[in-house]
Amino acid sequence: MNVNFEYYKIFYYVAKYHNFTKAARALCNSQPNVTRAMNCLEHELNCTLFVRTNRGVHLTPEGERLYTRVSVAVQQLQTAEEELSESVGLEHGSVSIGASETALNIYLLDRLHKFHLEYPGVRLKLCNDSTPEAIRSVRSGEIDFAVVTTPVKVEVPLKEIRLRSFQEILVGGKTFTALASQELSLKDLKDYPLISLGRETTTYHFYEKLFLEHGAELVPDTEAATTDQVLPLVKNELGLAFLPEEMAEEALKKHEIIQMDLKEGIPSRHVCMIYDAKRPMSAAAQKLKKLLQEEKMAMDTE
Repeated sequence: MNVNFEYYKIFYYVAKYHNFTKAARALCNSQPNVTRAMNCLEHELNCTLFVRTNRGVHLTPEGERLYTRVSVAVQQLQTAEEELSESVGLEHGSVSIGASETALNIYLLDRLHKFHLEYPGVRLKLCNDSTPEAIRSVRSGEIDFAVVTTPVKVEVPLKEIRLRSFQEILVGGKTFTALASQELSLKDLKDYPLISLGRETTTYHFYEKLFLEHGAELVPDTEAATTDQVLPLVKNELGLAFLPEEMAEEALKKHEIIQMDLKEGIPSRHVCMIYDAKRPMSAAAQKLKKLLQEEKMAMDTE
């Protein structure tokens, strides 16, 4: 039997929509051509596949059996086409990401390294922004998505996915060693020089709120432009600062800085992904987004 395989594709859509006109529309074809193709298929198979009514068509038992097989084949072909399209996109695509300094240092850099090793043909464009700036760039469509730290405030169509939590600690240079044996409160910090990020950052607003909740005021003596600048400032004895544990870990092991005991607990924060649910992404951006989400789900199940 030498049946035109195009007939089977047309049969799949007619059976799916129970309507010749809708099938023709889905196939970008004409209704007479679809009807003619189905008549030819029934003739070549020597059986009736459809029962025609004023409301559309219904499959006969023979049509049901054929559809069971054909639907699997068509769906497999569609999946293969999608995979090939994605593969081409991952060979020559690009991803544009906005990242806050903290999210970049404690989370994103390692993931970008792994992604680049797996897909070396994908070009990465990284915008190092504050969290508010990164969110504005997502909203305007300048970047595919943002990886930033909480607290964040997004409105539809933007969506937030939390990728991992992190904890911050209070640290100081070696001249503050004597303080390490004491339990400090946020109110006590007014007596010591304090280093923070700039007032336009999410981190500043997070600590400003935390201080106020405990009857204290955040009055930094030094404001750093980026998180990377904070640790050198602490090492050079310019004051105390709050840093993510990962960023302070090596310096603590080398005894270059000292961790302080804070009476009030510092709430955990999160690295999160912000994206526009209504704006389509390139295959490469979708792949990186999917990898970050899958890693997050794997961590949740551990």
